[in-house]
Amino acid sequence: MLDKEDTKLEIFGFGDDEAEDNFYCLVNLNKSPDGIDLQELSQADPRKFDEALNEMGCILLLRGDEVEELIERGDITDSNLHKSIFELAVEEGIIS
Repeated sequence: MLDKEDTKLEIFGFGDDEAEDNFYCLVNLNKSPDGIDLQELSQADPRKFDEALNEMGCILLLRGDEVEELIERGDITDSNLHKSIFELAVEEGIIS
């Protein structure tokens, strides 16, 4: 099983400056020590977007509105997003 220290939480946005969509990506550092390559990701075939993320070490990808809802429900905390998203991934069996 991965430890929290083997992961990092990356936050990035896509879209124009006014309507940017934020994404929260839990990354496996053993698979991708430098994290997500946004340049490479932006050039990925949209039909293979999930596959490209997987190859880059993405364990879990959440949209900003999903993170907000998880915080409101008390499933994660905004005081330590990395830790709480990692723990949620373990609880849900995404990380075993």
